[in-house]
Amino acid sequence: QVHLVESGGGVVQVGGSLRLSCAASLYTFSTYAMGWFRQAPGKEREFVGGISRDGGSTSYADSVKGRFFISRDNAKKMVFLQMNGLKPEDTAVYYCAAGLELSSKSYTYNYWGQGTQVTVSS
Repeated sequence: QVHLVESGGGVVQVGGSLRLSCAASLYTFSTYAMGWFRQAPGKEREFVGGISRDGGSTSYADSVKGRFFISRDNAKKMVFLQMNGLKPEDTAVYYCAAGLELSSKSYTYNYWGQGTQVTVSS
């Protein structure tokens, strides 16, 4: 079995911060790039950011650049999404995913978590 489990979601006011965590059961976690995606009500799933297998490279959607930051701890098999300056439009279910490369395309990822809800109130 392969499991990715997100945590850390919740309700936060505009301008607040949250840190999402994703714990992976992947035996070879360090060989996978990790991505974060989100899906808001009535919208398609979109790329938020990603990090390379060694943590040396990151990529972010323009909408979150400068506000969100991705990091990983390969020893703990975890990846994090630090979200700052949250806006109402950040409200969505956030998913972590594992893939073979750092990519903004959902189809390049092999494993997905169940998601965690982030709600930003105005």
